[in-house]
Amino acid sequence: MKKVYLGACLTLLLSGCQMTSSWPLIGDDEFVTPGTNQSSAQASVENDEASESQAVEAQSVPEDAIVAVEVPPTPQEQEFLWDRIRDQLHFVAPEIPRLQAQRNWYLRNPAYMDRVGKRAEPFLHFIVEEIERRQLPLELALLPIVESAFDPFAYSHGRASGIWQFIPGTAIHYGLEINWWYDGRRDVYAATHAALDYLERLHKFFDGNWLHALAAYNSGEGRVANAIRKNKRQGKPTDFWSLDLPRETRAYVPKLLALADILKHSDNYEFSFYPIANEPYLDIVTVDSQIDLAMAAEMAELDLSELHHYNSGYNRWATAPAGPHRLMLPRANASALRTQLAITNAADWLKWERHHVSSGESLLVIANKYHTTPDVIQRVNNISGSIIRAGDYLLIPVAARDLEDYSLSADARLAATQANPKGKHRVDYQVNAGDTLWDISREYDVNLRQLAKWNGMAPTDMLRPGQKLAVWLSEAPQVTPNNREGVIRGLSYRVRQGDSLARIAGRFNVTIAEIEKWNKISRGAYLQPGQQLKLFVDVTNLNI
Repeated sequence: MKKVYLGACLTLLLSGCQMTSSWPLIGDDEFVTPGTNQSSAQASVENDEASESQAVEAQSVPEDAIVAVEVPPTPQEQEFLWDRIRDQLHFVAPEIPRLQAQRNWYLRNPAYMDRVGKRAEPFLHFIVEEIERRQLPLELALLPIVESAFDPFAYSHGRASGIWQFIPGTAIHYGLEINWWYDGRRDVYAATHAALDYLERLHKFFDGNWLHALAAYNSGEGRVANAIRKNKRQGKPTDFWSLDLPRETRAYVPKLLALADILKHSDNYEFSFYPIANEPYLDIVTVDSQIDLAMAAEMAELDLSELHHYNSGYNRWATAPAGPHRLMLPRANASALRTQLAITNAADWLKWERHHVSSGESLLVIANKYHTTPDVIQRVNNISGSIIRAGDYLLIPVAARDLEDYSLSADARLAATQANPKGKHRVDYQVNAGDTLWDISREYDVNLRQLAKWNGMAPTDMLRPGQKLAVWLSEAPQVTPNNREGVIRGLSYRVRQGDSLARIAGRFNVTIAEIEKWNKISRGAYLQPGQQLKLFVDVTNLNI
């Protein structure tokens, strides 16, 4: 609380009142009410004389007459960020079962809320300031809790990514870039601006109704608009609570209102939020050229995984080739990075390797080998087309550390996602042209959503030929004894004209009985050209 001393203010307020040698108590009857009639000229003269006397006496105010009044801090002056948000919450939380259920869940799970608070700590101050700058409701600062639990790497079954859970189409529409090097949906800075742009547009679209706008953010404006039109046709209310919306959306808005209600009345609920200081946590450093994230971390005197967590939009071991790029870092580390960038050359921000082109190699093959892209090799080596000759030497930027050290890169996160579920046996499947996750799930008799989850994907994601998928089976694939020590991989074999079970078994060094078991077919079954067969083979011991 700030203390404001009111001696001078009281002097001005009392300048029309009779002054005595002792400081009077102030009551309503001591103020002159506007419009009061003065009945005589004599009273007017006396008042004038009193005014002169008061002007003299007001020059000297007794010390014991100065009153210190506690003035609450403004939201921006609060010590903790949650208090800053609390002071600006205005949405009404109706006491209805749908909201009470969500509130009770949060209140019963303080450990979960602490984990969310820790994830929010680096980013929440920036989000709050941007919401205030746009004069939007501070309830929106709580939306990433509902969307993603403030996990920058969150990825949903609907292909939504980042703390604001953008799907690709909406992300691109609102200016977020998505490519091999970078996914703007996971860039907290860029995605926050895009999310607030989107919410502002939805708010305007729904004529200033924030609950409709929030519902549309979750399920799409078309769905909400259709629900409103339907209720109008049926003569029903069109408030959010009366709309026929998907189950997820019916819970989505109550979750946000429940969080706001808990924060607003946290004393009543005896609930504590993870303490976050009301000050910037991160600073932004602009880097003009491509930089290895490991080198950036070293220059910033920061752990690589921590730097990557703050800058989760970067998919690979480095930023994209074309700058400028934005790195968000704790303030002390940002200062260290700026210092190092100023005294080093951009060429030193990457490690370089000289590659000797072999016969049959293409730019794509070489790029895959070094975990980069063909256009980077073309740009660095001034290659205008895609033709390269055996014997040429190419200069290629490479990761400064082992790729495993970049634990939050897309490749490393996928490897972690594909790690062994307890009690399961892994089969590595290489995608063929035309494959879909649904086809593969049917082929291996596994759940489609589970297959997608094992590989960090959504069930509707497209596959590319050559892509490697992990499939986890309840039982290990049975192979012949002489193959048990080999490297077992699953593959999908397309039957050719003239194939038989015996011929296929001999080619892949498996038994007919195994093929029958894997594909649930009988020995007398007729094979159709183009038919897909599931095989588990030792890739170190093939007869092809």
